[in-house]
Amino acid sequence: MEERIVARESQLPFRALPAAAVRGRGPLGAMRALITLVRGVIVAGQLLARERPAAILGTGGYVCVPLFVAAKLQRVPTMIYLPDVVPGLAVRVLSRIADLTAVNVSDSLPRLGLHEGDRRALVSGYPVRSELLTTNREAARAAFGILPDQTVLLVYGGSRGARSINRAIATLLPILLPLCTIIHVCGREGDQGWLEETAARLDPVLRARYLLFSYLESGQARSMSAALAAADVAVCRSGASTLAELPAVGLPAVLVPYPYVHQDENADYLVQRGAALKVADNEMLGDGVPEAGPLAQAVRQLLIDHEMRRQMAVRSRALARPEAAQTLAAALMELAMRSST
Repeated sequence: MEERIVARESQLPFRALPAAAVRGRGPLGAMRALITLVRGVIVAGQLLARERPAAILGTGGYVCVPLFVAAKLQRVPTMIYLPDVVPGLAVRVLSRIADLTAVNVSDSLPRLGLHEGDRRALVSGYPVRSELLTTNREAARAAFGILPDQTVLLVYGGSRGARSINRAIATLLPILLPLCTIIHVCGREGDQGWLEETAARLDPVLRARYLLFSYLESGQARSMSAALAAADVAVCRSGASTLAELPAVGLPAVLVPYPYVHQDENADYLVQRGAALKVADNEMLGDGVPEAGPLAQAVRQLLIDHEMRRQMAVRSRALARPEAAQTLAAALMELAMRSST
C-alpha cells in the first residue's frame, strides 16, 4: 500500500525492508518473525551502506525496528516520532536506542520514561498540510455553496470512513438537518450508495442541506481543508492527525474513538483541555430513542450553544502547533549536521 501511495503522490524512491510483528504471535510465529527481523537488519545495513544517510526519521511501527538497529550498528543518528498520545511497543523499544524522541504532545513523554527538558526528548506537535492554516473560511463555504449564516456540521472518519459513525449519522439526519448543514465525508468503503438512498427519503428542504462525499481531494476547491475551515462543529474519530487538524482551525468536535486502538487517550487529551466532547463508539445512539442518545445530545448542544462553541474553539486553537513541520525538520537537520562533524 505504501509503495503505491509514494508512487502516486511523489517522486521519492521507495525501498521495502523485511519486517514482522513479534507481539501477539505464538512461539512458532514469534520465531519466524525474529528470523524476518534479523534478515531485515541485514538488508537495512546494506541499504544504509549504499545510501549513506546523515540521519534517519522513523514514525513507529515494526518496519522501523530493523532499520534503527542497523543504524545503531553503523552509528547513523536516528529520530523516532510518536504522533499519538500512547506509544506502541515498537516506539517504546526504538525510543531507547534513538538519539532523539519527538512526540506530538507532552502527555506522551512519561509513557516513554522521558520528561520535558530531557535532551533526548522533543515536543514538536503534528505537521499539518499548509493549506489547512491558510484556507479562507468564507471562500471555503462558498466552494460548498454554504451561506455565511448557516451552521455547519462536518462528519468524517478518515479516507476509508467510519461505518458506525456513518450509520449513526444516517439515523440522526432528520433530527440534525433542521439545525445545520451537514458536510459528510463517508469514505471509500461503499457507504455512499445507501447514504444517498437514505437522504433521498428526506424532505427536499432537509435533503438540500446534506452534502455527501466519499472523499475530498487535496488541492481542489472542495477539499478536506476547505471542509474543516467551513465547519462550526465536527464529528470524527480521534486518530493522531485529529490532535493537530482540529486545533489548527479551532474546530470544536464530538470525538468517537475507534475502539480497538489507543484513540481514547487521543480524545481525552482534547476533552480534558475543553476542546472537545467524547462519545463511545458503541453508545452513540443509546439504548432507547436515537434522538435522546449521547451523540445526538452532544452534537445538538454544540450546534445550539454558540458561546460553548466559541469557548471550545478558543481552547482548541490554543493547542495548535503550526510550526510542527519546521520543528521536526530542524531537529533532523541538527542530527544530520552532528553526524557529519
